[in-house]
Amino acid sequence: MTQAAVLSTTERRAVMSLASLYALRMLGLFMVLPVMMLDGQQLEGATPQLLGLAMGIYGLTQALLQIPAGSLSDRIGRKPVIVGGLIVFAAGSLIAANADSVYGVIIGRALQGGGAIASAIMALVTDLTREENRMKAMASIGASIGLSFSVALVLGPWLASMGGLSTIFFITAILAIAGVFVTLFVIPNPAQLPHRDSSAVLSEVKKQLSNRQLWPLNIGIFILHALMVAIFVAIPLQLKQQGLAAEQHSWVYLPVLVVAFILMVPFIIIAEKRRKMKSVVLTGAGIIAVTLFLMSMANSLWHWVVLLLLYFWGFNLMEASLPSWLSKIAPAGAKGSAMGIYSSMQFLGAFVGGSLGGWILADFNSEILFVGLALLMIFWALIIWRSSPPQHLTSVRLAVNGETSAQQLKQLMALTGVSEVSLLASEGAIYLKVSAEAFDMKEASAIINSENGEQHGSQR
Repeated sequence: MTQAAVLSTTERRAVMSLASLYALRMLGLFMVLPVMMLDGQQLEGATPQLLGLAMGIYGLTQALLQIPAGSLSDRIGRKPVIVGGLIVFAAGSLIAANADSVYGVIIGRALQGGGAIASAIMALVTDLTREENRMKAMASIGASIGLSFSVALVLGPWLASMGGLSTIFFITAILAIAGVFVTLFVIPNPAQLPHRDSSAVLSEVKKQLSNRQLWPLNIGIFILHALMVAIFVAIPLQLKQQGLAAEQHSWVYLPVLVVAFILMVPFIIIAEKRRKMKSVVLTGAGIIAVTLFLMSMANSLWHWVVLLLLYFWGFNLMEASLPSWLSKIAPAGAKGSAMGIYSSMQFLGAFVGGSLGGWILADFNSEILFVGLALLMIFWALIIWRSSPPQHLTSVRLAVNGETSAQQLKQLMALTGVSEVSLLASEGAIYLKVSAEAFDMKEASAIINSENGEQHGSQR
């Protein structure tokens, strides 16, 4: 394929504003994770089970509304869905900020998850960027999510030390309202482009639900995020028992997350450049499983510092690799639908992790929790070990005008580097799965009588 073009001014503005919008929303969701089990004890009716539910309930509403919100954005536009979602998110934050009981916080967190705008943001990225720059744009969004998670774990304890959970929720509401203004006045207005690599299509979702090749990854992201929320049911309490005051927890998370990110980078390069993604994913799963077993035996602050470093190293490896793996194996023209299912499973995992973690901590102890989570990760590692490693393919969309003959489709399929061709006449597009190193866009465009393939900003 041709070398990626430089981002235009409009594309750069779109990517930066959308990345910041996504990051601000995720920041609001994640800041309570390291403090809920400590500060939440002051809420009326608080129990470990209910606090765990409060931590994870956003995942349930997010999972239920993720795909419908994306489909709605195809009909009424991206910005109305995003603005509406941010308003719902802000309302949930204010309810939680003013709550005196754990039930009020649960309702607020459920509303936060109800502001499901992730799929609409990803579709808007597609509307505002050219095909050759889309992977770069998506990578920027992904980086912003990872950064927001890291910042949230550091900011959460610090903000809670200044005013408790209510301070976090009030700031979250302010961030959501700021996001409304960013959406309305900073993000460019797109010419909405139907694109099945970014938007879920309900008919295609039903089809991909039966795609067995995708389910190891869907299960993997479910377990990964269930573990992530579940361990934060126990870890803040463990740090406090080791003599570390809650307001000092940020000083543990900050260096741990920085070092874990640095350790992740070379492995991700190996996964992509040397095509060792399955090995890297299994490495991440193994690190997490061993770390969780060791957490059940940790008895000093330094044990927890080292184990958190190892945990987030493994977590980052899997968090970065699994969506890349899925994008490589999703059928041509189905990546948006496959990613919709994947994201829904991710958020559902957060809900189950919070609920299950709170229940185990209340009825048993943290040692049982960590051992159970380790066994769960080993179970998934066995599933992925039996799976075939992914071919390193990428998706390409070619816009077409008029009829496309069977002969043209055969010619496209015969091109070097092409492994799959899918014509969607109703959308006026052909989707290909290709090897980026071998595929020649000019040859494909010549076959369908198009000079540049997809025409940026046009419906066709």
